[in-house]
Amino acid sequence: MANKNNNRRKFLKSSTLIATGTVMAPIFGNAHQEKNTKSDIRSNRDDGRIIGHGDFKYRINKKWGTQNLSEYPVMDCHEMVQDKAGRLLLLTNHPKNNMIIYDRSGKVLDTWTLGLNGAHGLTISDEGGEEFLYIASTTDHKVFKTDLKGKILLELGYPKETGKYESAEKYVPTETAIGPNGDIYVADGYGLDYIIQYSSKGEFIRFWGGKGEEDGNFDCCHGITLDDRDKDNPILLITSRSKQEFKRFTLDGQHLETIPMPGCWICRPVIHGENLYFAVLVTKTWGAYDGCIAVLDKNNRVVSLPGADAPIYENGVLKEPQYDDFSFLNPHDVCIDDDGNIYVPQWMSGRTYPYLLERIKS
Repeated sequence: MANKNNNRRKFLKSSTLIATGTVMAPIFGNAHQEKNTKSDIRSNRDDGRIIGHGDFKYRINKKWGTQNLSEYPVMDCHEMVQDKAGRLLLLTNHPKNNMIIYDRSGKVLDTWTLGLNGAHGLTISDEGGEEFLYIASTTDHKVFKTDLKGKILLELGYPKETGKYESAEKYVPTETAIGPNGDIYVADGYGLDYIIQYSSKGEFIRFWGGKGEEDGNFDCCHGITLDDRDKDNPILLITSRSKQEFKRFTLDGQHLETIPMPGCWICRPVIHGENLYFAVLVTKTWGAYDGCIAVLDKNNRVVSLPGADAPIYENGVLKEPQYDDFSFLNPHDVCIDDDGNIYVPQWMSGRTYPYLLERIKS
């Protein structure tokens, strides 16, 4: 099977050449594609249609987050989180506009920026009643901890302590997770595929993983999250995107289980209630507008695939989903509100703003 992470690198490079007419190395998190006829048609097509399966059906609203690009510029809309006040925080890789803060109606409440071209991963953490953000930047080779207004409180550079990195450029972090005790876990998804663990103060603790074929290895550990659905036994969920699977690990890096997701290049795990959600960036091929959302039950079994056909298991293995050809344009993340609605930012989608999937209550 072709390595899809490498395919993405090639696609980003060719897209950059087309867009600029110059020879440039691909920059992760800074892929940019102007709106064209295809994306215009697809971004407005079948708005209001109901998608999904079983108890997880949604009405798609493609206009929910749409803004004036000159006033609120975006390139790729990578990830979203919701704070305790109910605000929806969107991370983009436009250096003039890294953060757009919405209310649930789709109105912009505020914006701010760190001037990052590679803003990619966004995690929110409640620490002693106060919320903080962790932003992984692929082009800066760093993770930033900020308050909700964008003030930088901590910077984590490349992990020299591991002895695995010749330079900062080899380290390309894509996501973070925060442990129950405040430990910081960084996924080097576009670099050497290690998971690096720090204390809440940024002190190096350990690392594990790396690219490879063994249970404890990864091939594009793009996403990571704390799974605390079992309060007495919290674990880490980590994607191995190019292998179309995700893995369960203890908090000290011991492999527990690998769960295959055939046909699904999954970005990061998101926990809401008893369910697990994924944005599936690609189901078919890089370079085509593609992707869907996966909803899994507490047993990690797919129960709904908004944007694709109904999930089918054959001999206990998920059948590869078939994209519906109208719902999404490379979905990169999901954010679920208290009513079960899903907000979907998208990568390389012709500068589209997040879609809303309004939960249909049975």
